[in-house]
Amino acid sequence: MFVQTWNKYLPVLRILLKRSVNEEQTLTMNSSDFQRAAGGRKIKFSFSIAVHKGRLQIIDNPSVIAKEFVSILQQDQIINQFIRQHDIEFSLSNNLQLQIRNITPPVETPVNEPDDAAKEE
Repeated sequence: MFVQTWNKYLPVLRILLKRSVNEEQTLTMNSSDFQRAAGGRKIKFSFSIAVHKGRLQIIDNPSVIAKEFVSILQQDQIINQFIRQHDIEFSLSNNLQLQIRNITPPVETPVNEPDDAAKEE
């Protein structure tokens, strides 16, 4: 139902996902696109989901719009590579603002301490 609509936003989503590494990103989308895709049916557009290493985290009965969103992300080669390496939260509000938050824990790099033998030299 919303596949074509989500496909329209894929190029922007690619950019925003890459930028989400540094800070939360927001995309305001055109409501007429989604209303037209819904075909006049009353549908709740809002959702909040988490994608962990490329997989939708188990939530109680995700909406059609959320399922199709994750499906489109997984089908896009560039986005799929990115979401397999990161933990991302997506929230869509009723006024069609998509918030993208990268929740990947920072990778701790071990600090190399000098050997005692190196100190004596």
